Amino acid sequence: MGYELQAVIAGDEVLRVASREVPGSQVVPLGQGLALMPMTDEAFAAVTDGSDGRRLGFWRLPGEFDTLLAQWSAAGPIAYVEAEYFGGVGEQRAAVWADGALVLGPLDEPTKKRFSWAVSPISQALRRLGARRSLGKDEFEAVGLGRHRSNEHWISSAR
Repeated sequence: MGYELQAVIAGDEVLRVASREVPGSQVVPLGQGLALMPMTDEAFAAVTDGSDGRRLGFWRLPGEFDTLLAQWSAAGPIAYVEAEYFGGVGEQRAAVWADGALVLGPLDEPTKKRFSWAVSPISQALRRLGARRSLGKDEFEAVGLGRHRSNEHWISSAR
């Protein structure tokens, strides 16, 4: 079974206010006061300017969306994350904006070899957003990112 995620993560209130600018967006609560906005096709279309957003190395970052993320980050730190796994092999990417600027990343980690989840790009981004590990769990698990395995499942959980 695979795992796939392309999403914006921030403090719940920061993300709820920002998401009002994105038609068709859904905000799903996570743990520790954070929330997730999955990048659906509709959300992607609403925020892209049509250019290639791959300049930061992400698979599905809409063109010039990083500019909007930087603007939103004036209200609080905000991350864009991507993960794709199948059979324990895959990749993660993450970046964090705060106070209008890129402050972490973009981080990229292929997982063809075993690595510590505590230093994974998404865990590092979550730490920058204020997430804390709990006993036996890294930040990824502690905020509940393992609850669903795809953007579609995150969206259906919000309904």
